[in-house]
Amino acid sequence: MSGPHGPQLREPDRVRGLLDAVMSLGRGLELPQVLKGIVEAAVTLTDAEYGALGVVGDGQLSQFLPVGMSDELIELIGRTPCGRGILGELIRHPEPLRLTDLSRHPHSFGFPANHPPMRTFLGVPVRVRDEVFGNLYLTEKRGGGSFDADDEAVLTTLSSAAGVAIDNARMYHESRRRERWLEALGEITRSLLSGTDADEVLRLIAERAQEVAGADCAAVLLPVPSSADQLTVAVACGTGASRILGLRVPADGSLPGMAARSGRPVVSADLRADPRAYPLGPGAVGDGTVHPSEDEEPDGAARNGEPVEVHGPTVAVPLQVDTGCGALRLSRLAGRPAFDDAEVTLISGFADQAVIALELARRRAESEELTVLHDRDRIARDLHDLAIQRLFATGITLQSATRLIDRPEAAERVGRAVNDLDTTIKIIRSTIFGLRTTGDGKGGSGLRRDLTETVQRAAGPLGFSPALRIDGPVDAAVPDDLAPHLVAVTAEALSNAARHAHARHLDVTLSVTADAVTLTVTDDGAGVGDAPHAGGLANMRARAEMHGGRLAVETPEGGGTRIVWRVPLSD
Repeated sequence: MSGPHGPQLREPDRVRGLLDAVMSLGRGLELPQVLKGIVEAAVTLTDAEYGALGVVGDGQLSQFLPVGMSDELIELIGRTPCGRGILGELIRHPEPLRLTDLSRHPHSFGFPANHPPMRTFLGVPVRVRDEVFGNLYLTEKRGGGSFDADDEAVLTTLSSAAGVAIDNARMYHESRRRERWLEALGEITRSLLSGTDADEVLRLIAERAQEVAGADCAAVLLPVPSSADQLTVAVACGTGASRILGLRVPADGSLPGMAARSGRPVVSADLRADPRAYPLGPGAVGDGTVHPSEDEEPDGAARNGEPVEVHGPTVAVPLQVDTGCGALRLSRLAGRPAFDDAEVTLISGFADQAVIALELARRRAESEELTVLHDRDRIARDLHDLAIQRLFATGITLQSATRLIDRPEAAERVGRAVNDLDTTIKIIRSTIFGLRTTGDGKGGSGLRRDLTETVQRAAGPLGFSPALRIDGPVDAAVPDDLAPHLVAVTAEALSNAARHAHARHLDVTLSVTADAVTLTVTDDGAGVGDAPHAGGLANMRARAEMHGGRLAVETPEGGGTRIVWRVPLSD
């Protein structure tokens, strides 16, 4: 027997073809390939002109895979079926359905424009583990006949094999997806352990989550320090990321906020119709979804040339960081499949593991910092108990020995040595204060550190490194409102010396006592004279007078300039 489109299969050939189709489906592991193979086998075994597999989701067709139509014809027809009419009949009643003329069925909905005519119909459900995965639809029996009981039996048998093949493909896909999540998590952990900055790690979390979840946009939202009721988009990547970066959402009226507050994932199948979504910025609808606004062209392209994206499926999972509970938000463009339960579980687990990695890295950094602080304290204690005491004893011994020296020049040399020992003791004490003073104790900068960095930065313009000496409890004794002025005066003095003094040597000394703080900057340059930097001196003098102090400009022996900036610390 033959039809207008080729020979029809005889019974032995049909049985052999069914076995071959079952074996072929069993070898497939990629789900899209398996689904397409199911429809192609069904069309061949039943001599159908057209075939399709409709995947059922939320009571309608979430995916529709046609066979027998060209791509041009599919595009000309337009929107794919959603499950009304005859196609919806199998969704409502998942039993085999065979029709001689589908137009006579009471639930027939008709065809859209440009759709080819179809009369005969055969449909069977495809079950995976007792759940309806979708339906196989066949139309237009070749040769002008109708689908018979044998066609229904063959298609039912094929659907059973298809269910097993789909289940295997989904399990394979699930294992591959879990493997990719684990690889992404391993990369994040390695990055944290290698000392990568936390902000960069958050970006890596967003990028890898977007990549593995097949999302179009990913964002990390963190609590706003000044407001407990808001989250801000700290990291964003993917489609439309530039439009939402830095924007804020309420903790009580957005999907990320709900995830952060409840500690559970929050899922939306379509932001455009979800009342829980919150608009991010002008021209936005839903939780970060962008749509054309009045400032954009009607064809959907923004006037600045950037395309306008509309996001639909979205998931937000809690992300606990050291500043509080934030959220990881992933979204897909409208029209793409929603995040299923398995994906939400994986994304949530990924976020939890990433948070654990962040916490372990933070604890590791704190442990290392504590070890450094202990070492600094030990070194400071050893310097005080050993070095200073020995130097002080040596100075006392030398000073007492001067009475036994008859020659004045020898006594003078010993006296200079004693003075040098006193200076060395002061330098070591300054070092001890530096070791024991760490600003706020959390990596924040103190006056000693700021002053050291200011002097180091001046080495470039000067052409040499200035000498810095700090004596006394600088970070502990200098008030917070005075510290910035000290740094500014030091920077001004160094800048003046670099531009006008032409010095070859420069000393910066900061001395802190119970009564006053004194900054002395000495160079061996050309001196002040009528230099054009008098405005800088006036600025330094104003800063001193603001705190009841004074500025003195002196010329030391041998030339150069000595600037003495002194501010009292007691009333």
